[in-house]
Amino acid sequence: MLPENHPLINKYIQSNLFGQHLGMDFKIISPGHIEYRLNINVQHLATPKAAHGGVISALVDGALGVAGLSAVCGQNKVVSTVEYKLNFMAPAFLNDELLAIGKVEQLGKRLMIVSCEVICTNRNNQVISKALGTFNAYDAEKAGY
Repeated sequence: MLPENHPLINKYIQSNLFGQHLGMDFKIISPGHIEYRLNINVQHLATPKAAHGGVISALVDGALGVAGLSAVCGQNKVVSTVEYKLNFMAPAFLNDELLAIGKVEQLGKRLMIVSCEVICTNRNNQVISKALGTFNAYDAEKAGY
């Protein structure tokens, strides 16, 4: 079964109310490789022009996590964030179209290393942040699925 059709992915979509509230939407390219999108609107702003770093951080955490989830859902596992490091390289502004690309770099039995790059597609694919994280894969039943 392809990850985009997996019941755990569908349950994640239904239960991720925070991501829905922010307007985030993802597409699975292949197991362990996803694209998450977010358009910056007025509710995301910290100043009259620039997005709050927490919005970018939420997008990154979602992209890292869904990349990991898409890699292990076939084993009836979900993931949780252990840690991630995020570098902000440029601001995101009102009406920016952001694309976060998440990729599993290394997959172990329980832990995985996942990377993310956020680009602004309406500003010549300018990189606005990069992240590297560690995620824990565990049985979906422990998460209530």
